[in-house]
Amino acid sequence: MDTIRIGTRDSKLALWQAEKVKSLLEAAGQTCQLVPLKSAGDIDLKTPLNQFGGTGIFTKILDDALLEDRIDIAVHSMKDYPTQAPTGIRLQAVLERAEANDILVHKGHTDFGAEKAIIATGSIRRIAQWKSKYPQHECTHLRGNVQTRLAKLEANPWQGAIFAKAGLARLGLLPENYIELDWMIPAPAQGIIAVTCLENDGETQKILDKINHKPTAIRAKVERDFLRKVEGGCSAPVGAYSEIKGEQIHLIAGIFSIDGQKKVTLEKSVTLNEAGELGSECATEALAKGGSAIMESLKNEK
Repeated sequence: MDTIRIGTRDSKLALWQAEKVKSLLEAAGQTCQLVPLKSAGDIDLKTPLNQFGGTGIFTKILDDALLEDRIDIAVHSMKDYPTQAPTGIRLQAVLERAEANDILVHKGHTDFGAEKAIIATGSIRRIAQWKSKYPQHECTHLRGNVQTRLAKLEANPWQGAIFAKAGLARLGLLPENYIELDWMIPAPAQGIIAVTCLENDGETQKILDKINHKPTAIRAKVERDFLRKVEGGCSAPVGAYSEIKGEQIHLIAGIFSIDGQKKVTLEKSVTLNEAGELGSECATEALAKGGSAIMESLKNEK
């Protein structure tokens, strides 16, 4: 086909991701052009993410551009993309996953056990898990692109701020002063770049199939199935992370109250042949063990 128009948000991280997709497509012989757009989540940097109405605050502008034939494909951070794509759009390809861990960028002090601290993050999933481990700490609101959040951390009397490791690494901004939060369950599909196109665009779908990383696609489906089943949006305090080891896939997932006082976590391994139902089955189990009450209480807090 002729030049593929690649829709992307206009932040530096989103553009990096779109350039990555562009380079892979060009390596497969396809001509491409970037079409940067600004989302509602990029424009409003004050409202907490969980207070935006509905889902897709970072993705709707690209969905609309696809449906209006202003772009041919759209590139997303998969953790931001709703588990149900709008009618007429399909999630066609994912790139190989980067590191999915959350990290704490700190100011030199890392012994938080018995002391009070102020930790910055705009994610209620991160707030819930941090408060679960450190109930004596205060979590403060933090929004903006990666560079803005790093600058705010430097300018404020906070002890640290939580970031996705992949985002900082992709931009070459990973500082020396960070610690891996290997106990924190990442957002479903964190560290994964996804590409969408129109459901009726078979030609583009075949082109995107060339860059689809199948093991990552399996892992993403399992994690997003868990999120979908518990009815948690992209900003919900729900974590899910899977790994493929040989012929098995292992999932760890959790549902948390925002104050960190209640949580339901579980782990399960199945064969890859059984991976199709893993996410949904674990979600059903988590809901039955108290997750349903937590999710209901979240609705009452909004």
